[in-house]
Amino acid sequence: MKTDQPITPTPPHPGFFERFSGVATHAAGSTPAFIVALTLVLAWAVTGPIFHYSEEWQLVINTGTTIITFLMVFIIQKSQNKESLAVQLKLNELVAAHKHASNRLVNVENMTEDELKVIKKYYAYLSEYSKQEESLQQSHSIDEAEATHNFKKNADRQLEH
Repeated sequence: MKTDQPITPTPPHPGFFERFSGVATHAAGSTPAFIVALTLVLAWAVTGPIFHYSEEWQLVINTGTTIITFLMVFIIQKSQNKESLAVQLKLNELVAAHKHASNRLVNVENMTEDELKVIKKYYAYLSEYSKQEESLQQSHSIDEAEATHNFKKNADRQLEH
């Protein structure tokens, strides 16, 4: 039986580390996680006199926090990379969908720093033109801004003569 509708692929299931990092970052950023961490630190502090504030007592908190911090860096970075990619894809879709947006900005996150500086100069230049416009939505590109600016200049000159 043949249908006219395209077959959409089933999205792949996230791997173990992706699922784990999502759960871990969500849990680590929760109120209960903070309360547990605070409780552990307070319990450690209270036991100081019992262990005579020994080097071993200090080593427990230092080692524990170092290990947790070391592992959390990688877990959080994995989640951050995923979130960043999702945001970039959404922005790319908006840029691609808008008729006045420059398609040069799709995938801008993969440009070099020097290329980004060129684009920054472009927008600074465009900003100067837009300051001369009455409406914030007047121009969408340097070419359009220059054409509008020159048109207004010529119209003003013709009115003067």
